[in-house]
Amino acid sequence: MNSGSRRRRQVLTLGCSIAAMCSPALAMAQELGTAPEPAAEESGSIIVTGSRIPRVSSEGPAPVTVINSQTILQNGYASVPDILRAVTQNGGETQSQQSFSGASFTPGAQQVDLRGLGPNHTLVLVNGRRIADFPLPFQGRSNFTDISNIPVSLIEQVEVLSGSASAIYGSDAIAGVINFKLKDKVDGTTIDYRHGRTEHGGGMSHRLSVTSGWSTDRFHIVGGVEYMLQRPLWAYQRKIQDSTADNPTTSSTLARRTFLRYDPDADEYVDPGASTCAGLSYLNGGSTYYASRPRYGAYDDNLEDYGPGYFCGSNTSIGYGTVLSRREGFNSYASAGYELSDKAELFIDAQFGISKVALMSDVLDWGFQNSSGSSDTTFYNAYDNRLDDWYRQFTPEESGGFANTMTRNRQTTFSVTPGIKGKLSDKWSYEVSFNHSEYRAKVEFPQVIASKANALFLGEQIGTDEDSGYPIFDADPSRLYTPLTRSEYDSITAYSVYRPKSWTDNLQATLTSTSLFDLPAGPVGFAVVAEGGKQGYDLNPDPLALTDYYYGLKDSDGHGSRSHWALGGEVRVPVTTFLQLSGAARYDGFRFAGNTIGMLTYNGGVEIRPMSTLLLRAAYGTGFRAPDLHYVFTGPGNTHPSGTDYYLCRTEEPDEDIGDCSYSDEGIVAQRNGNRNLKPETSKSINAGIVWQPHRMFDVSVDYFRVSLSNQVQDLSIDQLLRDEADCRIGETNSGSAVDINSPTCQDALARVHRFTSGVSEGELDSVSVNPINIAHEKTSGIDVAIHANLPTADFGTFSLSASHTHVFKHSFRQYPGDASINKLAYDSGYYLPRDKSTASVTWNLEQMTWTVSGTRLGKLPNYDEDAYIKASYLFNTSVQYDFTDHLRGSLTVNNVLDTNPVKDNTYASYPYYDISWFDSVGRSIYLQMTWKLGGKGF
Repeated sequence: MNSGSRRRRQVLTLGCSIAAMCSPALAMAQELGTAPEPAAEESGSIIVTGSRIPRVSSEGPAPVTVINSQTILQNGYASVPDILRAVTQNGGETQSQQSFSGASFTPGAQQVDLRGLGPNHTLVLVNGRRIADFPLPFQGRSNFTDISNIPVSLIEQVEVLSGSASAIYGSDAIAGVINFKLKDKVDGTTIDYRHGRTEHGGGMSHRLSVTSGWSTDRFHIVGGVEYMLQRPLWAYQRKIQDSTADNPTTSSTLARRTFLRYDPDADEYVDPGASTCAGLSYLNGGSTYYASRPRYGAYDDNLEDYGPGYFCGSNTSIGYGTVLSRREGFNSYASAGYELSDKAELFIDAQFGISKVALMSDVLDWGFQNSSGSSDTTFYNAYDNRLDDWYRQFTPEESGGFANTMTRNRQTTFSVTPGIKGKLSDKWSYEVSFNHSEYRAKVEFPQVIASKANALFLGEQIGTDEDSGYPIFDADPSRLYTPLTRSEYDSITAYSVYRPKSWTDNLQATLTSTSLFDLPAGPVGFAVVAEGGKQGYDLNPDPLALTDYYYGLKDSDGHGSRSHWALGGEVRVPVTTFLQLSGAARYDGFRFAGNTIGMLTYNGGVEIRPMSTLLLRAAYGTGFRAPDLHYVFTGPGNTHPSGTDYYLCRTEEPDEDIGDCSYSDEGIVAQRNGNRNLKPETSKSINAGIVWQPHRMFDVSVDYFRVSLSNQVQDLSIDQLLRDEADCRIGETNSGSAVDINSPTCQDALARVHRFTSGVSEGELDSVSVNPINIAHEKTSGIDVAIHANLPTADFGTFSLSASHTHVFKHSFRQYPGDASINKLAYDSGYYLPRDKSTASVTWNLEQMTWTVSGTRLGKLPNYDEDAYIKASYLFNTSVQYDFTDHLRGSLTVNNVLDTNPVKDNTYASYPYYDISWFDSVGRSIYLQMTWKLGGKGF
């Protein structure tokens, strides 16, 4: 069988599962077998093909991007996050596997962010149904859907609808909908094995999947299992981030402060002496040495400047973190049906998965922490009668290796959907189903026990200093520089265990008709849906983590649920042979925390086909999102993140780069609470475009989009608050733009940023208060362009081109009414969003061989200093497939063919010295895959 017929057969069996692509009425009818199969028009064009050429007659009022399993293989996508990174509409920042925030809050989870409106504004479905949220909140704030556990080898296709779809799917579908359609039709048994490794070491992977099925006259079952093992890739295995010497903003290498004693009165480091550091030189893999930093020592009258400050440090200990997490997982899926009669079928879909993730963002550390959890680490040392401040990191030699300091997450997902579907008559079809989905985890965070560490290093407190108010200890400084034994390390550390869970239940009934009544131009399609259910979550944290028991951590609890009901309908009207109108409306009601909210959403679409090769389309829709459960129910809590005091850096050390500033990356307290009075978010979405197919082997589409989001709920950004506070106090931004201290943003920032008012730390940062609020407005607009082409030749096979491009015109954000709008695409906005994103692939198919070269372009991004842009980046993959027989296929894939490093930003002062939201240091990767089919037809 030739490749063209293979591609056509694959898609003709899929039907239509995103309702905005073709109406739910038609989708349901095709699923039940009551709708006619697509046929060729008189012009000879085929309605649907594997490459979607030609596609005009299958397009609807809103554009949908479809990525099938063949495309996933040919473009070298090794995981679901890889697939979605290549989607040009996925334009927002998300957490990478080496994100410190991700390791602290959502270890192992990954997100998708359509249109850059935040992961919680993209609705993720599996087989058209909702799945439970990841049970821990994104950045400690909002719930979201984890895409990392969706088994890529069991995916038949991924459908991406960008734009509001709340009128069809309800809450959350503001930026768009992503539906993962798992394999539900198989022919024989397929065994697939994939092995991957990186050129520069680390990150080796294995993946084995088996899919099969069985059927009789009335019963059928299809299922698949996948086993995956991803070994970790460590930062020290990559030259661009294995040392502080890689920091592009420092003129000389600045070691990490592994052992540091600081004199708060003199504002200088206390010199440990070269011999002390020499005794520690075997630590951190033999990299600890007598190090210094400029201007942290005593004042030199002759030089009229501060001398160097000395400590024991390491350049390479900064590489003790994972770039790729270790992940081992098993996923399974099954779909079965039994025909009770010609008009009724019982069905059940089930999914089960379990995975173990291990990752590490950094080694543990310690500084003095009093019983109130203050970020002020100063104490009075009676040993030499002075104010003192100690800090140290714990080395791998002390902890017994990385295995004892990694964050571990054991995740279990389960989803089951039983139901019945069938026909009431020749015109009416129905489906009634109940869906239960849950996500449970056991997360183990390594922690230092504050009181035990204080006692080990400082001894017992012997009083309080009357003058300074600081606690008094009699602590021999040599204890700071004495390596711990393994038993000592174990005595002051522990794993803080969380057992979070989330779940969702939903009962849904759908009634559809592909021919409610007939018009001269054709039948009117109609669908109505009713649903009701409940969802909830429970963080179930370690009770000790809610106190100041652990160093640098005082977490918040969160648990709650909400009930939900909805009623909606959709209609599709062929007004004339070239004009079709569609519309949908839905009312959703929610009840939570004693509040009742409801929202009516609606959309309308128009399709104009003045000729068989041209489609003009437009759609308008409203959307909403009920307040996130964690935004509502989270309890009060503190965390101890680091923050940069931009105000003191700009006023006291204006000539220093942020990375060299004395007030860079200071420990602070973040105080956070939930908000039970949040309002729903609302949105309006418009798209309008054209699809032109001048030849059956070529088509191009251009679509304009605009999404306007009001009352958006967000946690305030600590870094942005600190930047705003500095701008407001100084009266201008870092780039020189004037700032009004009386603006709503300034008044809010000044009220939330708290500074010490007494003691040696007077004027320095103490804490920042954050909470979720309904902000005023966010809006984005732009265009999506897609091109598809096939060129068959008589002697050289078939060449295929697929390309897509998204260009954002505007992306504005206004935090409070009365504020000036922030351009989120500007380099000084505090956001790192690309204006442009493109993907393209070229495939050559000749007999048994298929060769694909694909590339992704990410537009320019703001640099770290936010005073310019870094250049656009390019990434290329290639794959070759060969069918040894019609039942045995092999493939070789090379990702990042050119072994491209992240774009260099000479201002990036923060480790790993590049933007991990968009780049990584994995480098060139190679994958070998074999697919063996037992029985059934050939490939």
